[in-house]
Amino acid sequence: MTTPDPASLFNLRQAINEVDDQVLVLLNRRASLAAEVGRLKAATAPEALFHAPKREREILSRLEAANDGPFPSAAVRTIFQEIMSACLSLEKPLRVAFLGPEGTFTHLAARHQFGGSSQSLPQGTIQAVFKAVERQQADYGVVPVENATEGAVDSTLDAFLDSPLQICAEILLPVDQALLLRPDLDLGAVRRVYSHPQALGQCRRWLEAHLPQADRIEAPSTSEAARLAREDGEGAAVASELAAELFGLKVAEARIQDLAANATRFLVLGPKAAEPTGQDRTTLLAMAQDGPGALLRLLEPLARRGLNLSRIQSRPTRRKLWEYAFFLDVEGHAEDAAMGAALAELRSACASLKVLGSYPQAAVAGR
Repeated sequence: MTTPDPASLFNLRQAINEVDDQVLVLLNRRASLAAEVGRLKAATAPEALFHAPKREREILSRLEAANDGPFPSAAVRTIFQEIMSACLSLEKPLRVAFLGPEGTFTHLAARHQFGGSSQSLPQGTIQAVFKAVERQQADYGVVPVENATEGAVDSTLDAFLDSPLQICAEILLPVDQALLLRPDLDLGAVRRVYSHPQALGQCRRWLEAHLPQADRIEAPSTSEAARLAREDGEGAAVASELAAELFGLKVAEARIQDLAANATRFLVLGPKAAEPTGQDRTTLLAMAQDGPGALLRLLEPLARRGLNLSRIQSRPTRRKLWEYAFFLDVEGHAEDAAMGAALAELRSACASLKVLGSYPQAAVAGR
């Protein structure tokens, strides 16, 4: 085994220090430019939204495409998302409401979308997230809408029935559950495992194989499970790695879910829809006219124009007995010609039609 040359190591570390110093100078230069942009916007268009999601997407896409290594491409988006979040905070921190508490996967989705410099506003219910944005107490809201194995989140769909908010982005987040322990606890000493019922179910086989002696104790959220594990000298939690960071726990084992491909889709709520990108999705809320062929009349205008329907879900409107609303996800933007023609036809075929938003299609984060 070759012994490292101390002189070479010293020189390499000195070179890294010099690069770090240059990066810091450039970060401060970027922050100064971002602050100047903020001042110009305030002077020329004070009524405009200070946050420009389209501009952020363009920057991230350009940097991802320009990276030719050896820096990992997967890290480019994460790092520059944080840089933009920090720069934006100099102008005005983004206020982001989400289904709390902190440390849940919805919190993780909000951090992924808006960076760690955004102001987190955890809410107790999905309805409260909607209200926070509607009352302008938050600039954006983040709510779960469906899980790859558990299906739709009905509370989110129901909230759209009476809300004026638009969907302006979607987030696809892997549900990577981890086993969290107190730093002084070993796996063999665990007697209780806390988590949300869904999380316990997602990790059933792993828990049976590695912690057969431990009782399963349900908690209202994975974040609360982490708090309980911190207080219990023989307790563990199934939760996110973010929860470990927030509650001072160690990750004893990562990705313990039984299905490795599990993911949750989240929606970002805002005052207006996103501009077209060429790779978009539109969500519609339709009230079908009662009678034979009602569902066919919803689907036929889309199929005839080659528009792909990626999801349809029905929910009772709770306004009239046996009245249902249909939620449809269609590939394309409401401003596209084919989509516009389909929407015009649908409006005449439906009792009512509402465009809940057009937004860029998301890839699974980090995969």
